[in-house]
Amino acid sequence: MRDSSNKPLVTTLGERCRICYTCVRECPAKAIRIANGQAEVIAERCIGCGNCVRVCSQKAKQILDSKQKVYELLKSNSKTAVILAPSFPAEFVEFKCEELVGMIRSLGFDYVNEVGFGADLIADRYNKLLDESGPNCKYIATSCPAIIAYVEKYHPDLVGNLAPIVSPMVATAKVLHQIYGEDLRVVFVGPCIAKKGEITSVNMDSEVDASLTFIELREMLEAELGSEKAQNSMFDEPLAGVGAIFPISRGLFQSAGIEEDLVSGKIVAVEGGNSFVDAFKEFESGDMNVRLLEVLACNGCIMGPGISNKKPLFNRRASVSSYVQEKMSNFDRKKWEKNVKRFENLDLSRKFSAYDQRIKLIQEDDLEHILVRMGKYTAEDELNCGACGYNTCREHALAIWKGLAESEMCLPYSIEQLHKTIEDLANSNNQLANTQEALMQSEKLASMGQLAAGVAHEINNPLGVVLMYAHLLLEKYRDDILLKDDLRLIAEQADRCKKIVGGLLNFARKNKAILQPADIYEIIDKSIQAVPNEKGVEIMVENTLEDRIAELDSEQMSQVFSNLVANAIAATGKTGLITITIGGDNKNLNIKVIDSGTGIPKENISKIFEPFFTTKQIGDGTGLGLAVAYGIVKMHRGDIEVESNADPKKGSTGTTFTVILPRRKTNGFQ
Repeated sequence: MRDSSNKPLVTTLGERCRICYTCVRECPAKAIRIANGQAEVIAERCIGCGNCVRVCSQKAKQILDSKQKVYELLKSNSKTAVILAPSFPAEFVEFKCEELVGMIRSLGFDYVNEVGFGADLIADRYNKLLDESGPNCKYIATSCPAIIAYVEKYHPDLVGNLAPIVSPMVATAKVLHQIYGEDLRVVFVGPCIAKKGEITSVNMDSEVDASLTFIELREMLEAELGSEKAQNSMFDEPLAGVGAIFPISRGLFQSAGIEEDLVSGKIVAVEGGNSFVDAFKEFESGDMNVRLLEVLACNGCIMGPGISNKKPLFNRRASVSSYVQEKMSNFDRKKWEKNVKRFENLDLSRKFSAYDQRIKLIQEDDLEHILVRMGKYTAEDELNCGACGYNTCREHALAIWKGLAESEMCLPYSIEQLHKTIEDLANSNNQLANTQEALMQSEKLASMGQLAAGVAHEINNPLGVVLMYAHLLLEKYRDDILLKDDLRLIAEQADRCKKIVGGLLNFARKNKAILQPADIYEIIDKSIQAVPNEKGVEIMVENTLEDRIAELDSEQMSQVFSNLVANAIAATGKTGLITITIGGDNKNLNIKVIDSGTGIPKENISKIFEPFFTTKQIGDGTGLGLAVAYGIVKMHRGDIEVESNADPKKGSTGTTFTVILPRRKTNGFQ
């Protein structure tokens, strides 16, 4: 079935689509493309089975609306007829047949006929076809337009096996045209979406002008009649016979008097879901040797997507069976046989044409490349879970290649990507928190530096006077037994104050760094030598640099590493180890001072670079060592970081100071 109107039978309401892939999974033709977060029905691939409409819990699939066209037909000057599918008792359970027919006539239709009579005619044609074709014929019944479309698009090699007989709908329309003339306008009403495509098929004459679903007819009745009661009426002649049972599973066989032979398997019926997909594969491969294969896209027409009744299958079957039983109790067989004989020569043949929509096979390398993009590196990675809507990972990959699917439809892949995203987000969050903490620490130290610089500047000048006169007096009274000791103490304490002020200026970065090429290994070696190591702690230096030269202020950096080594020795026991690693790259030096000492308690980590903060006893230190190191490193446009563990329960205790220094003078260096 190739639609000449190019109108999609089913469209997606984007605002309702939740991308659950249910419609993809249930579509036997794989005619749904996932793109830009929308499940889009591809018109040229769609067969109109309506599976996507049935399974969409969000009501996101919209069927082509034909009501407006029917209203236009009713306003025209032509006679109009409704041909009602025999499944109507499954939809309009609240009305008797004569009530429903009367309501339809009230809409303005001139005739209301049963499609069941067309079913009677084509049942006879199937009998003749099988009789005339012999025992080796292999036909596929063509009463279901969705199945015709499926064969034409996805099994084009089987087009020759399609029984060349029109559907009951077209047969009924042909009958009415023969009775009332070609000017008659015919509207089909039934449970089928694919009928809307069948009436515009390029292989069909325009026997039927419009096709309504039962739901659309119900909407028209509610809109036009409301609670108004219409006059009861009966179907127009010719009335249907046993063809009224056609919409029930295997109705064709019963109507035609053909028995499904389960022993010989020569007559087989398949229906519903995606089971017919496998049936056609077997039919095409020759594994299914049958004379007639009746295939329905639904579990009988009573389960069509154009029905609003939510009752289960057997309840609907009961509604149709009850109607047929009542109908057959008053059945005028002679009149029916006369009508059938009247149209026994009516041409009910038709043609079909292939419209190949199969996805062509691609190179294995291309397929593997797509699978790798979904994290399927080996056969074991191909879970074939079906969550994407495709039966296998390779079918999914093929759909991606065709542009019908996206990698994100793979649930295991999406979950893995989600976990990775969460992990990356957590890492970013941690980095942000650490950066924020470092920024706050830096701002706090900068404020302290400004205060320290101001205090040091104010003290420095009077201290210089005290220092100068202390030394002058000490020189003058060097031989005075009463004064020389007091003057020496004054001079020594003044010198100590000068060092403290110098340390504060270093911390506040008010001193100047004189950068010259220097060997970092030699600086560290001299720093180690300058620090007393009375405990005899082992100090090991590991150098991984070939180029050890960097532009540094040797004296200031020597002070930095002397302070770090002194602290490490103080924190480490006699049997401990201090390791200094020298590494980096062409841009930066990376020096780590690692001790196996007691570690720094967590509550002290944020305070260790503050001036005068110390955990030592009074008189054992000024608390300026790390503050001075911090100031000097910052003057070199570098950075100093600390990691420490003071809790033996969390592993080995100890502290690592990392100093990062640029090898070359950077822009803005002061």
